[in-house]
Amino acid sequence: MDSTAQRRLEAIQGHLLPATDDLSLQIQRNETAGEFVLGQKYSVVLPEKLQTGKWNVYRSARSPLKLLSRFPDHPEIGTLHDNFVHAVETFQDYKYLGNRIRVDGTIGEYKWMTYGEAGTARSAIGSGLRYHGLSKGSCIGLYLINRPEWLIVDHACSAYSYISVPLYDTLGPDAVKYIVNHADIQAIFCVPQTLNSLLSFLSEISSIRLIVVVGGMDEHLPSVPLTSGVKLISYLKLLSQGRSSLQPFIPPEPEDVATICYTSGTTGTPKGVVLTHGNLIASVAGMSQAIKFYSSDIYISYLPLAHIYERANQIMSAYYGVAIGFYQGDNMKLMDDLVALRPTIFCSVPRLYNRIYAGITNAVKTSGALRERLFNTAYNSKKQSITSGRTSSPMWDRLVFNKIKQKLGGRVRFMGSGASPLSPDVMEFLRVCFGCPVIEGYGMTETSCVISIMDEADNLSGHVGSPNPACEVKLMDVPEMNYTSEDQPYPRGEICVRGPIVFRGYYKDEVQTREVIDDDGWLHTGDIGLWLPEGRLKIIDRKKNIFKLAQGEYIAPEKVENVYAKCKFVSQCFVYGDSLNSCLVAVVSVDPEVLKDWAASEGIKYEDLGQLCNDRRARAVVLDDMDAVGREAQLRGFEFAKAVTLVLEPFTEENGLLTPTFKIKRPQAKAYFAKAISDLYTELSTSDPTPKKMT
Repeated sequence: MDSTAQRRLEAIQGHLLPATDDLSLQIQRNETAGEFVLGQKYSVVLPEKLQTGKWNVYRSARSPLKLLSRFPDHPEIGTLHDNFVHAVETFQDYKYLGNRIRVDGTIGEYKWMTYGEAGTARSAIGSGLRYHGLSKGSCIGLYLINRPEWLIVDHACSAYSYISVPLYDTLGPDAVKYIVNHADIQAIFCVPQTLNSLLSFLSEISSIRLIVVVGGMDEHLPSVPLTSGVKLISYLKLLSQGRSSLQPFIPPEPEDVATICYTSGTTGTPKGVVLTHGNLIASVAGMSQAIKFYSSDIYISYLPLAHIYERANQIMSAYYGVAIGFYQGDNMKLMDDLVALRPTIFCSVPRLYNRIYAGITNAVKTSGALRERLFNTAYNSKKQSITSGRTSSPMWDRLVFNKIKQKLGGRVRFMGSGASPLSPDVMEFLRVCFGCPVIEGYGMTETSCVISIMDEADNLSGHVGSPNPACEVKLMDVPEMNYTSEDQPYPRGEICVRGPIVFRGYYKDEVQTREVIDDDGWLHTGDIGLWLPEGRLKIIDRKKNIFKLAQGEYIAPEKVENVYAKCKFVSQCFVYGDSLNSCLVAVVSVDPEVLKDWAASEGIKYEDLGQLCNDRRARAVVLDDMDAVGREAQLRGFEFAKAVTLVLEPFTEENGLLTPTFKIKRPQAKAYFAKAISDLYTELSTSDPTPKKMT
């Protein structure tokens, strides 16, 4: 920009605003995409190309001139190793990793390891791996659930330039075998429960040189054939070996690979997402501009550490010196762990938030007319205060909401949601009942977690916020689905992302990498979004998970399932339809307690819950409740399920129906429930003269 233009910009700026250092409030020249940016409250809009591009690229208003790649307060942190060194030096004696110790068969309180102690253990484990001859760049497998050792091994990998490869503890043997061979994993950390599975196919995973058992004693470990060339030792022994021969760090560079995250996805073979240290630091640095953690915070870790959502939360927690308490490893005991830990930060997924919502609303409805009226009065008053930006009366907390807050320990000041959309009314409900910000983010493994995130001060729900300051976002037209940037009142299209958070590619798979990253560096997410006023992003559809009914209507089943998840009878729901049929049907995994309470209130006798699930009256009442929830959510006529079958078995990773991020594996669910689906359509065709099946 020449001096005349510079003076003109300064003059305009002087007229518009008082002097300020806040770049997000100023008209600015943009170094990469044109002379000026068009500011909105949460995002700024830029032209895609300097000369001819449309103004369709959105960046965070927090950093419109430059995509973040480092923490602004600590630009020297360029790798995960740098991040943990910063944490150990800054928070040496602060509590870091805690778990509950079992004494005489009884679970006790949390026992803590400090940041300094974790740093010492990290050095010992990394040195132990060097002692066993593992060279820089080797892949290290993590085949265990969330526990302190998981993070210590991950920190050791960063410090000594190893590549960590998480393995979901619920992956079947075939998937584990595939990943170990595909990534050429040389050492693997497991627990006694997963050791037997590994040993059963040891001869088929030839790259493995070392197996480390966490929580096992050396004298109780099985022997391994000498011909296998594999050493089998306990974690404690590796720790001891490392302490006896401490090695200097081998620090990585930002462009070095930090981890390969295999996404099990809803179809096909697992794909290895290659993420660098720079990718992960950029993502968390961007998140830190929207969310602030503190060294006084306590975080509960129960979401799978092999998933990027939990991984990014851990990197951010270390940066801020947060204490991490681990759950026992049993989801059924999570509520007990929450009461013992009393966390201040609670991050979860809509599936659990929907259950909390259904549990509270059901308890209110069955508490009696007086208590229900008190709850509704308190809820409406507090909701109005939050909406208008006022402080609500503390009386309502004392009378009603403090009891609800105790369910999560009583101290939660921040709730995060990710992995799938959280319905606006559930978000509003959580904000009122727990009296804290509920922030929804949107992202994927391929973008090192966060693509966009809500602003903590934004009370509007039903969107996923503005772009992470470490990336830029545009919507690309999808003409076959009638989504375009010219749509009124809001531009719509496939969400595409570019910037330092975008992954390097799929490991050993150039073809699939080119399918998702175009020549201009844009990652195509497959999600459909629209831009709301003030630069907020809203997810409205999915390119892949859609199907067409016989009459030509497109269905986004996840949207319908998220609505039905709020039904009190529904624990989980799988909605099915295809182009041969003109309506939807649903398979519902029921909440057994709610179903039993309903049967008792109706005087219905049954021998077992399986018989009750098959009772036409039970199916009718569940469908009626689903219809009521659907009408409230304003589902369109063809989006309603016309028939339902009830099952007791939950959808889990173990039975192959869920991904590790709790998404339904649609092809597998279709096959698993094929007979039930066929029976539902047969039932509809015989009970309704309207033809349901097209031939």
